[in-house]
Amino acid sequence: MTGEYSLAELCRILHLTETQLRACLRAALLPVPRPPASPTYSFQNLVMLRMTKGLTQAGVSVRRIRKVLECLQRQLGESASISSLKIYASGKRVVVWDGAARWQPDSGQFLLNFETTQMLSPRQLQPRPPAKRPGREVAQGWFQRGLALEEDSPEEARRAYQEALRLQPDLTDAHINLGLLIHNLGNLAQAEECYRRALEYEPKSALAYFNLGVVLEDQQKKSEALAAYTDALKHAPDFFEAHCNLAQLYEQLGRKRDAFRHYAAANRLRNPA
Repeated sequence: MTGEYSLAELCRILHLTETQLRACLRAALLPVPRPPASPTYSFQNLVMLRMTKGLTQAGVSVRRIRKVLECLQRQLGESASISSLKIYASGKRVVVWDGAARWQPDSGQFLLNFETTQMLSPRQLQPRPPAKRPGREVAQGWFQRGLALEEDSPEEARRAYQEALRLQPDLTDAHINLGLLIHNLGNLAQAEECYRRALEYEPKSALAYFNLGVVLEDQQKKSEALAAYTDALKHAPDFFEAHCNLAQLYEQLGRKRDAFRHYAAANRLRNPA
């Protein structure tokens, strides 16, 4: 679908005042016209503005929306169409859904999908085989409850994951998701402990290593974060976001050759031949 929309048409379609529309344009990284200019906007722009309106109504600040979109543009590339993604607020976080995976663009962390539990690559998840013992079946029930509650009631989701782990301490995915919830609350040390517990039970979990790298980086433990991202790539060499985070971290540390190597790897994954 194509089309061009004036400012007045956008205000009518989105039910916004001109002042509100200008704020949404700034948040969506779209040009804000100055009189006497009267530009038109595309259908893709309209989709972006509708998404931006939803985020602002959910309490997300203009500054935060701009940061999220800038992060997405870096992660997906200049040629990618962000308007094709579903972007929404989930509690205090902004989540992106591309039809295959959910992630937080400003932190780079992935969230496990409701219908899946084990990450094999940045965009592909695979269900874990059904549990055979009754105790494990109950634990899986609590885990699924946690997944369903994450968006609307993160505190209840946290309790559900804790109950799942009480019944089945080796439930790696529950450790990862619990860590992510705690991470979002700003308790970095406790989140780190959750990710490390996950790795005790599943030492080859690329997702656990990746999330561990993010929380270590948030604590300014850069050398440990490098090791964690490297371990994530050891078990999932095509982990796009791990290459991106490593590249940015190497760049901060002045290791430009290593940074270039991972930027190049990320570019190859984003634009396969």
